[in-house]
Amino acid sequence: MTYLTRAVWLLSLISLFTDLASEMLYPVMPLYLQSIGFSVFFIGLLEGLAEAVAGLSKGYFGQWSDRLGRRVPFVQWGYGLSAFSKPMLSVLATPLWVLLARTLDRLGKGLRTGARDALLSDETTPADRGKVFGFHRSMDTLGAVFGPLAALAWLAAHPGQYRPLFLWAFLPGALAVGITFALRERRAVPSGRPVMPFWASFRYWRQAPPAYRRVVGSLLVFALFNSADAFLLLLARQRGVSATGVIGLYVLYNFTYVLSAWPLGHLADRLGPRRLLVGGLLIFAVVYGGVALAQGPWVFAGFFALYGLYAAATEGVSKAWVSTLCAPADTGAALGTLGGLSSLAALGASTSAGLLWQWGGPALPFGLAAAVALGVAAFLARR
Repeated sequence: MTYLTRAVWLLSLISLFTDLASEMLYPVMPLYLQSIGFSVFFIGLLEGLAEAVAGLSKGYFGQWSDRLGRRVPFVQWGYGLSAFSKPMLSVLATPLWVLLARTLDRLGKGLRTGARDALLSDETTPADRGKVFGFHRSMDTLGAVFGPLAALAWLAAHPGQYRPLFLWAFLPGALAVGITFALRERRAVPSGRPVMPFWASFRYWRQAPPAYRRVVGSLLVFALFNSADAFLLLLARQRGVSATGVIGLYVLYNFTYVLSAWPLGHLADRLGPRRLLVGGLLIFAVVYGGVALAQGPWVFAGFFALYGLYAAATEGVSKAWVSTLCAPADTGAALGTLGGLSSLAALGASTSAGLLWQWGGPALPFGLAAAVALGVAAFLARR
């Protein structure tokens, strides 16, 4: 497996430990914020603003990385900011301080994402690109299995004690930052383009090849209806799954993702990323169409396992495909623009899903998302 180079292993371990730190907090963050007096509205507003920062910064820092022809400094600073933000949440509980901490975390994600994905792309050949991105996603998601389990173990022994978790989460985050200093820069050819203003960070779209705009445009249409996974967890809870069972479903989803991301990356290299991405969208349609009618924990378990297959067949594979649709000097901007626009689209998707849920019940947003996924799959299958 010569395609698993030293840089690929290091980036995958960095993502594993960072995701472990983040996912220790994901199941308990809403509970913690409510315990210190935050309303549901403010929690939603906080997460929306944080995701908007991440979305805007991905494209900006991606094209900045291309201009300099450097990747590693962006990776180091990005993971550093995310690690530093976690213990901040245990210090103060004021709204502005929490907003600052969450913004730093998401800014770190935006800072590193385009450069990291470009660094992975630089380590691949066309024949191995799906394997490399699939392996990275598998290692990344392995942290999302261990993180919630660690949080459950802590809360089982220390019920209601949320703040120490933010300090514990700093440890794997700091380890990830330490590993970034083992990365070696592979000098890319500078793009030579001036760095665009922050608010114009998606201008790459206008100069991108037509094939890039067609594929990314269709993925963005899908992202506009693909709401946050929290809605799936909320639906399971409302349909009678216990709170512990809901976290178990989340672990099952991530575990399925871990097991399938790398093999599906191999399959993408053999069949082509387009076919696998279309298959993943079809699985998504089955899951979202099915959960709208699902009852009982075992039925939800089956759908969450399928949902892990969908994620494994699309997230890394879509990046691998998009990285072939741009010039090598523009990889950071191309992948950063995809990630950034997807983040902003997801913000709109979650907001509209909440409104549709309140207006017409959960079947409406889930059914609509399933229908859009089928339409996008049909469009990509015809290319």
